Amino acid sequence: MRELRPGLEPRQDEIAAMMASATSFVSEFIGSLDTAPLNGLSAAGSAGDHGIDADTAALLAPPAEQPGEFGRLLETFRGAAEQAADTAGPNTFAYFPGGGLFTSAVAELLACTVNRFTAAASMAPGLVAMEHGVIRWFARQFGLPAAAGGLITTGASTGALSALLAARQELLGDPPYHHRATVYTTEHTHLSVAKAARIAGMSADQVRLVPVTENLRMDPEAAQRLIVEDRAAGRIPFLLVATAGTTNTGAVDRIDVLADLARDQGLWLHVDAAYGGGFQLTERGRAALAGIERADSIALDPHKSMFFPYSSGVLLVRDERLLHAAHSADAAYLQDMDRETPLPDYQDLGTEMSRGYRGLRLWLPLHLHGVAAFRAALDEKLDLARLVHAELRAIPELETLTPDLTVLNFRLREGDDDANRRLLEAIHADRRVHLTSTRIHGRYTLRLCVLNHRTHLRHVEQVVSIVKDAVAAVAPRTLVAL
Repeated sequence: MRELRPGLEPRQDEIAAMMASATSFVSEFIGSLDTAPLNGLSAAGSAGDHGIDADTAALLAPPAEQPGEFGRLLETFRGAAEQAADTAGPNTFAYFPGGGLFTSAVAELLACTVNRFTAAASMAPGLVAMEHGVIRWFARQFGLPAAAGGLITTGASTGALSALLAARQELLGDPPYHHRATVYTTEHTHLSVAKAARIAGMSADQVRLVPVTENLRMDPEAAQRLIVEDRAAGRIPFLLVATAGTTNTGAVDRIDVLADLARDQGLWLHVDAAYGGGFQLTERGRAALAGIERADSIALDPHKSMFFPYSSGVLLVRDERLLHAAHSADAAYLQDMDRETPLPDYQDLGTEMSRGYRGLRLWLPLHLHGVAAFRAALDEKLDLARLVHAELRAIPELETLTPDLTVLNFRLREGDDDANRRLLEAIHADRRVHLTSTRIHGRYTLRLCVLNHRTHLRHVEQVVSIVKDAVAAVAPRTLVAL
């Protein structure tokens, strides 16, 4: 039988040609981020045709039987990416901007090329050691003890699920009492916690909302009252969730006080530091997150406040053995693996078995750039956020919230929701910057987040100028309407 050249393995010259085309795309893309018009600025809920247009229909086409041409396929990808909301550029202040370090992208190419199995340490001890070194470094940054550990996840959402499972297993054991297990959050806690509870088989009424203080932080006294009342009513409180930087306002709960409460009431303290965790590298961040070293688990998203690509999350636990107790499993087909190595088997610490090698996307930039570069970039974002807040606060027509970190909220002092929607539309009119909105105390509020590693002084000066012009254009009409 004649041997055929494998159809899925390109020749070396074909690899070189594809890499050259991809390199050209990447350099052009990054080089254009500072000046490219921003996409994805339409307001949610706006009227319009939501049917599938011709361009989208073409992208939905199935693959052909015969080979395609890489250059044409790359152009298809380029066009699809250009239709997406911009997240990587320096003028994106929406949600939590995801700049995505280029050096992480290089790491991902390398990791996917060698394609090693790292869920079991014995299969790739060197690679697991590199990843585990990153986890141990994070644990030290948060002041966790030597027994601490964890794993790199796709994000704080999967981290919240694993933390909840570990907390429930440790404090409640097997299922008989799970229907009475109770979690404590606030209206500003990220929805991933309630979602994790639902995935874990808990009902909506098992997630209790604790009132917040005037500055939108969890009220510790209200939390204590609710826990005591719930326990008297037959519920079993087991998990208290503090937030180190809420999505709405960036508010940081009083973690130190909540740690006292969790200890006194016998609850597991989980800190959702998805947004704020990276600021632990800075002096101001450590002050804001005081008490986080007492957490039983911490979920953070380096793809937020450490500038890594999306799907770069970290879960840390005070005692790694508790993650293992909640997630480990075995099967006959694993009997050839050495399960007694000094390094962790990540398949026993989280929900995934066949997981990609995520460690390199964090390891390479940290070692290549050095930690000081990350610290300096984070300090810069804190400085820029304070500058923006001072400028917005000085605009007479606006009211603002004082930021804990780098999320800034503002709205027209005399305007209703429609007026503030018009303000956001005016800010977006020339597609130079991108903000978003939220609701605080039931009122439509604009939201600006300074977090991209590519965002510098000139970019925040521009967004402030655009906001001032938009206020001048919108506020007079607002006052007439009143």
